[in-house]
Amino acid sequence: MSEVKSKGTSGDANVARVPALGVGVGLRVPHYAHVLREHPPVDFFEIISENFMVGGGKPLYHLEQVLESYPVIQHGVSLNIGGPEAIDRDYLTRLKALVRRVKPAWLSDHFCWSGAGGAHLHDLLPLPYCQEAVERLVERARMVQAFLEVPFALENTSSYTTYTQSSMTEWQFVSEVVERADIGLMFDVNNVFVSAYNHGFDALEFVRNVPHERIVQIHVAGHTNLGTHIIDTHRGHVHDGVWALYRETLRQVRTPVSTLIEWDDAIPEFDVLLAEAELAKQHQALALASTTDAELPFTPRPAGHAAEDACSHRGWQQGGPRERAAQDNRQS
Repeated sequence: MSEVKSKGTSGDANVARVPALGVGVGLRVPHYAHVLREHPPVDFFEIISENFMVGGGKPLYHLEQVLESYPVIQHGVSLNIGGPEAIDRDYLTRLKALVRRVKPAWLSDHFCWSGAGGAHLHDLLPLPYCQEAVERLVERARMVQAFLEVPFALENTSSYTTYTQSSMTEWQFVSEVVERADIGLMFDVNNVFVSAYNHGFDALEFVRNVPHERIVQIHVAGHTNLGTHIIDTHRGHVHDGVWALYRETLRQVRTPVSTLIEWDDAIPEFDVLLAEAELAKQHQALALASTTDAELPFTPRPAGHAAEDACSHRGWQQGGPRERAAQDNRQS
C-alpha cells in the first residue's frame, strides 16, 4: 500500500501521510445484501457519515459487518464549515463517536455552507472566494482536525452561481485554505468539470494549480448536462471529459491516489459499479505511465459557444447519448 505524502508547512501534521487505498465505491443501502453475501473485490468503501451517526439499529449493524472485511472512509455533508454560525459542537461530538468506531484513515466534508439561523438547507451551497471566507475556514478546519484526531480534508464543490464579493479564483481559495489550515484536499474532478462548464473557466487551470501533494482522495462521478448548465447528479457513467481531467490530476500528483466512484442517483446493480471502478484503475495506470494526453478536455462552456464545437476533434463530446437526446428534444 503506497502513501500520499504532504509537502505542507508542518511535517508533523495529521495529513502528512495517508494510505493510497485503491479504487472504492460508496456503500449504499441497495447493495448491502450483495456486499455482505458476495464480498466483492472492492478496495474500500466510503460512507456518508450522517447516515451512521446514530445510537444503534440496522445502519450500524450493517456497517460493523462491512468493517470486518473492508477499509471504510467517512465523507460528510452537514458540517456547514462555511456557515454564519459556529460549527455545531453536538454534531462534532457525534461525528467523533463514529470516527472511533470506523477508524477511517481520513474523513472529509465540503467547501460550502449548508444552513443558517437553525435551518439546515440540505444542499452544498457555494462560498464567496474572498479573504474573509479564507480566514473563517482556516480557523475552523484546524479546529475540526484537532478535535476529531484524524486527518481531515475538504472537497471542492460543484456550483451554479457566483458571488460579486469573490476576489480570487476557486483554485486560489481552495489552495490557500488547505495550505494554511494544514489539511488535506478531497479533489472532485467531476465537480471541476461541472463548475468549469457552468461558469466558463478553464478546468485544466484548476487541476494544475491546486496543491497536488495535499490531495488525499479523488472523486469521479456522472453528471446531467441540460445544455445551458450541468447538474452534479452523481448519475450514470463517468464522462470522457471527467476521465481526462482525472488522468491529468494523477499526472500532476505523480503517484496513485485513493479514488471513489460516486453513483447516488438511479443506482445500478453492484456489478456496474465494480466495472466502473475497474475502468478507473485502467485510467490511473494510463495516466501514471504517460506524461501527455491527446484527449485533454477543452475549456468547458455552455452549449452554443465556440469552445463546445471545438471539442469534436478530440473524439468525444460534452454529455453522453442520453444527455444529448434530452437536449435535442428541448430544442425541437
